[in-house]
Amino acid sequence: MTAQVAELLEPLTELLPLASAMPDLVPLRRQRPELLSITETISEQLNERPCLASGLWLYVDDLDRSHSISQGLHTIEGALWHAVMHRREGDFGNSKYWLRQAGDVSIFEAVYGNPFDFVDRVQRDHRQNPAELVELQRQEWLALFEFCTANRAREGVE
Repeated sequence: MTAQVAELLEPLTELLPLASAMPDLVPLRRQRPELLSITETISEQLNERPCLASGLWLYVDDLDRSHSISQGLHTIEGALWHAVMHRREGDFGNSKYWLRQAGDVSIFEAVYGNPFDFVDRVQRDHRQNPAELVELQRQEWLALFEFCTANRAREGVE
């Protein structure tokens, strides 16, 4: 992650460190209002980086806002955020659809192996919310967010 992006995220990550973010595989509640307010401010500053904004909304469990951004991104990264968002909302079949649309899922393979198998594991175990899967979800988010940070030229906004 670039120093500029890390500095921009600092107010959010101070209140909600990665180790505490996305605590549920399928979130049933939204984050605290102050986190949403900070995220809104950061998202506005990322208006030229929709790939990052989509991931940022997932970080605070606002799946609707993430979805509204990711569905307008016609890149591998956009399809991957779309896949993660649908998995997190419990739409496991649609998550796999977007993984297939992405084509290149190697970024996730480095985190947890086969992403289709990961969707199956989350589908099977999300009600128990096992810590191991939650941690893999956080590492998945970090890997994709850093990938988007490094690939500025591939925003692909419609």
